[in-house]
Amino acid sequence: MQELRQRALAAAAPKAHGADAAIVCDRLVRIFSAEGVEVQALQGLELTIQQGDLVALVGASGSGKSTLLTILAGLDVPTAGTATVAGRDLLEMSAKERLRYRREVVGFIWQQTARNLLPFLTAAENIALPMQLRGRRSGGLGAKQQTARVAELMEALEIGDLARRKPGELSGGQQQRVAIAVAMANNPPVLLADEPTGELDSETAGVIFESFRTVNRELGATVVIVTHDPMVAGEVRRTVAIRDGRTSSEVLRRTVTDEHGEESINEREYVMLDRTGRVQLPVKFLEALGMEHRVAVDLAADHIEVRPDDLAGH
Repeated sequence: MQELRQRALAAAAPKAHGADAAIVCDRLVRIFSAEGVEVQALQGLELTIQQGDLVALVGASGSGKSTLLTILAGLDVPTAGTATVAGRDLLEMSAKERLRYRREVVGFIWQQTARNLLPFLTAAENIALPMQLRGRRSGGLGAKQQTARVAELMEALEIGDLARRKPGELSGGQQQRVAIAVAMANNPPVLLADEPTGELDSETAGVIFESFRTVNRELGATVVIVTHDPMVAGEVRRTVAIRDGRTSSEVLRRTVTDEHGEESINEREYVMLDRTGRVQLPVKFLEALGMEHRVAVDLAADHIEVRPDDLAGH
């Protein structure tokens, strides 16, 4: 029993976030007020994403996932808690620092394809624009380097033949691939996408997701995608579910090889444990066992047992 107590105390001790974390959210809160009514969109959310990871955020409408993404993008400010992206503290930035952060540290892609591009510029001009806005004084590229960067991105995303076309001459999928190139123009370490396949058919969505793989694998960006699309969520190594403003569960996937050399994807679902010891058990598990209101818990040698209330009705 003493050993169990020592292990419990060790687990409860604060842990330093790894130096290789690209995104760290700690007890993040966002409260909106409208007509005297307060809505708590994020309720102490905790999340850590490592550099170079490719992550999908999923959850029902109103769960808080898009609120989280706009905070990470520097488009909104949390009410309380802490959030850092690539070492930048999102609560401490001035307006000028926030603008530079949006230009250099994070790339952002909206769900609405037309919202990502200026209609009067060609695809190549749209991609070059973020570099021009950054300017040489802020460490940006010169004209020749900008041209080379545009060509590099268009080749990587296989849209080189679209360089002179304007958005109105592109399909929705082509617009989103150009939008990914725009978001990566200044080589940000983090790329955020809000429902990037929401307006696309499944075949085109697959092409767009392959572009995110390219950005993650070849350009080295940490990629976070908010999605309702189960196909997209199932294609990433890590899927984080958000429920009621908190991270509730994760699915981790890895490739395993059997004795015959055949590869398959192994999935394992986990529930998230916050600093106070709270967990959100999957709804399907609770429904399967008829659990509600309260549950019985017991401490075993190497795990915690959770069972339906054995005193129900007493």
